[in-house]
Amino acid sequence: MTHRNAKPTASPAPLMLDGSDITLENVLEVVEDRRGVALSQDPDFRARIARGSEFLHRLLEEDGVVYGVTTGYGDSCTRAVPMADVETLPRQLYTFHGCGIGDTLPAESARAVVLVRLVSLCRGVSGVSVELLERLAWLLEHDVLPVMPEEGSVGASGDLTPLSYLAAVLCGEREVLDNGRRRPAAEALAERGLEPYRLKPKEGLALMNGTAVMTALGILAHARCAYASQLATRITALSVYALSGNPYHFDEDLFAAKPHSGQQHVAARLRDDLHAPATPRNSPRLQDRYSTRCAPHVIGVVEDALPWWRQFLENELNSANDNPLIDAERGKVMHGGHFYGGHVAFVMDSLKQAAANLADLLDRQLALLVDSRFNHGLPSSLSGAAPERLPLNHGYKAVQIGASAWTAEALKLTMPASVFSRSTESHNQDKVSMGTIAARDALRVLTLVEQVAAATLHAGCQGAELRRALVDADPLPARLAAFIAECRDNIAPLLEDRALEADLRHLCQLIRQRRWRLYDAG
Repeated sequence: MTHRNAKPTASPAPLMLDGSDITLENVLEVVEDRRGVALSQDPDFRARIARGSEFLHRLLEEDGVVYGVTTGYGDSCTRAVPMADVETLPRQLYTFHGCGIGDTLPAESARAVVLVRLVSLCRGVSGVSVELLERLAWLLEHDVLPVMPEEGSVGASGDLTPLSYLAAVLCGEREVLDNGRRRPAAEALAERGLEPYRLKPKEGLALMNGTAVMTALGILAHARCAYASQLATRITALSVYALSGNPYHFDEDLFAAKPHSGQQHVAARLRDDLHAPATPRNSPRLQDRYSTRCAPHVIGVVEDALPWWRQFLENELNSANDNPLIDAERGKVMHGGHFYGGHVAFVMDSLKQAAANLADLLDRQLALLVDSRFNHGLPSSLSGAAPERLPLNHGYKAVQIGASAWTAEALKLTMPASVFSRSTESHNQDKVSMGTIAARDALRVLTLVEQVAAATLHAGCQGAELRRALVDADPLPARLAAFIAECRDNIAPLLEDRALEADLRHLCQLIRQRRWRLYDAG
C-alpha cells in the first residue's frame, strides 16, 4: 500500500465525482493514494446539486417547517426550532454527538469515510450545496482527515456519532490527521488560509445521517478478505507439497460434479500451483486430512460470496442514504430510513465467519506441518537445524501455539452483530443494524486471519524447502518455487531458533499491502 510520503508508482487521472457510480476499486485507489479526487465541473451536475439546496430554501420560505431544519432531531422532531436558530441547529447536532470513544480510525479508514460520504452526497438528493462538496473534496486533496473514534454507532440513524467528527472538522473544530500528524482542525485550516465552514440548513444532518463509516470499513474488509482467500490458496499448495499430499484431490472432473464456481476456481488454482498430473484410474494414494483435501470447499465459500458482498457494498456506496431526501426535480421531501445499514451488516457478519474459517483451515495445516507424526518425514517442528543441534532447537513450536491463539480469537469474534439490535433514542431508533460494529469486528477478524496466514506461510516455505531436499521428493513445482523465492527476499529460512516476531510482523505488513500477485481473476 502506497503511503502519502512515498513516491507514487503512477499518476492516473483523478477520480471524477459527478453523481455517477464508482467501484470498490475506485475507493481503494484513493484510499491507498494511487489516485486523487476531483469534483466535476460539469454545469449540469453542479446545477442539479444547487437545485436541491434551492428547493430546500424555498420550502422554508413557503412552508416554514422542514424536519431537521426547523425541528429537533429524531424523537425530538415535534419540537419546533425558531427560525432565528435554524442556522445554529447543525452545529448543535454535531456538538452533542461528539461523544465517541475507543480507538480512532486509522488514516486509510478515515480517508475512505470522507470519500464514501462525498460520493453519496454527490447523488444530488440530500439538499446540500456545491460548496459543501468542495470542502469534502478539499479534505481529500490535502489529506486533512477527521480524527474519528470508532465506537458509538448503532448503524441507524446511520453513523451519527463518528460522522459528527467529520462535520466538526469542516467547521474548524476537534482534531485532524494532517498528512499523518494529529493536530487541532482550526490550526490545519488556518495554516492553509481556509476559513471554517458554516453548515447550511440540513447539511449537518446530510453529513451525519448516513452509512459512510460502516460502508468505508466494509470496502476495506472486502479487499482484505479477497486477498486472504487467494493467499490461503497459495499457502495450501505449499502445505500439500510440503506434506507430500495428494494432488488428485483437486481433479477437474471431481469438481465438475459439485459446481460451485468459486470452489472450482480454487481447485483449478491448486492444480496449477502443484502442476498436478492427470488422475489415474484408481490412485493408490490415500485420502489426505480435511485441512488440505477440503481446502477448495472452505476457501470456495469466500470466493463464491465475494461477488454478492461486492454487490451489496457497491449499492450502498452509490446510494443516497441520509434522511430526509430532497427531490427537487419532483418537488418533494421524502422521509424514510435509508440510513439503516442492514445490507452492510449482513455482509460484514457473513464475511467475518467465512474469513475466520480461512484462519482455522491454515491453523490446521500448520499443525500438520510441525507434527512429525503427520508430516510424512519432515523434522519435528520443521526445524532446519543441523542433526547435532536438533535437540536444542524447537523450530515453529511456539509459532503454532500463537497461530492457534489467533485462530481461536478470530472464531470467537464471528458472533453476528446484526442480531443485537437495541432500542435507542427514546425508542425512535427502536430497530438498528449494528452495521458499524459488524464492520469493525470483520476488520479485527481479518487482522487475525492475516497473522495466521503469515505464520503458516513462513512455515510453509520452510516445509516445502525441507521436502525438496529429501532424495525421494517430487520436484518443487515452478509456481511454488518462484513464490518461495519472492518470500525469501523478505524472510530467511529458520535454521537455528530465532525470535520470529519481526518476520511475522513484516509478513503481515506485506499481506496488508497485497504485495504478491497471486492469481489472475477467474
